[in-house]
Amino acid sequence: MSARCFSYHPALAVAVLVLAGCLNSSGQTPESTPTTTNSAPISVKKSAKAKDANRRYTYTPRPYPVDERGFSPVDKALAKAYACEDKVVPDEENSLNPYVLKVISGYPLDGSYSYHCGWNPREYDIYNGVTQDLWFKGMVVAKAFPDGSRCSYCCGFTFEVFVRAMKLRNIQQGLDPDDFNGMTFHDLFNALQLWYIEGDGDSEKRAIVSYGLGRAITNFDDARPGDFVSYSTTPAGGHSVIFLNWLRDEHNKIVGFKYFSSNLSGTHGVGYGQTHFSDSTENGHGVLRKAVNIGHVGAIKDYKPFHRLDIPQRNAYEPTQPEHIIYLPAPAK
Repeated sequence: MSARCFSYHPALAVAVLVLAGCLNSSGQTPESTPTTTNSAPISVKKSAKAKDANRRYTYTPRPYPVDERGFSPVDKALAKAYACEDKVVPDEENSLNPYVLKVISGYPLDGSYSYHCGWNPREYDIYNGVTQDLWFKGMVVAKAFPDGSRCSYCCGFTFEVFVRAMKLRNIQQGLDPDDFNGMTFHDLFNALQLWYIEGDGDSEKRAIVSYGLGRAITNFDDARPGDFVSYSTTPAGGHSVIFLNWLRDEHNKIVGFKYFSSNLSGTHGVGYGQTHFSDSTENGHGVLRKAVNIGHVGAIKDYKPFHRLDIPQRNAYEPTQPEHIIYLPAPAK
């Protein structure tokens, strides 16, 4: 899971996991009441050592906070856009970028969408770093943490924004929401693993380019707000973010960039942040300029054919389906 939370760089001999304050459940009160499930109740083990208790074993399964329609706060904020009542203005290329920016505008910045990335033990079977289950082709391609807290980690969050934006663009252009250049469920699940950096050379950029959705950005001046970025840092670490703007010095040299992502300031959850290149800081700490991967999703008309035999097929974990809760509106008081 370290690869899922932090970027790979060949110069780094050891991947370092930095869990900047794993958070407990948010304590939000659900607005609707769970009535039944389609399977047996979830059982949660307790850690043998209280001092080593991990959220993986101590969370309380509960329904996600939703309104009477089953909408999350982000669903509610973006409802008019998905209903085509709030039209996104395309850019000249008709790229995904304006839709990415629309999607991130729907996330609350009050800390209610918190950060969590567990490493020991791994959480692949119950959690893929997204704030709510992501559906594609009738199955869940990425699972939210099952305690209702809407937590996320960086690459999970950027993948969530990518999927939401792809569906939004398709809907507003009269297409099947789940038509991602003809990708199957397993194609998207493999793209997720490339996105989460489960193997050498993986990145969001590799997932985008491999499946014919867009191109790599190699010239920093070509990056645009809404592109997807991963980077490595010194001391060893990394991040997955949505690019917004470059930071420049008095000589117009690029010294860093602004972004939107999860785990803002370590534990504060979803929000806006910025970072600097290591060669532009006094202590030499920061982003490695040569370890920045930028992926750009272009116009639908510019999608390219992809060949599965040319794409690494990752097997870091199985696409297991989560428990499902059926919601009804909260009873009248």
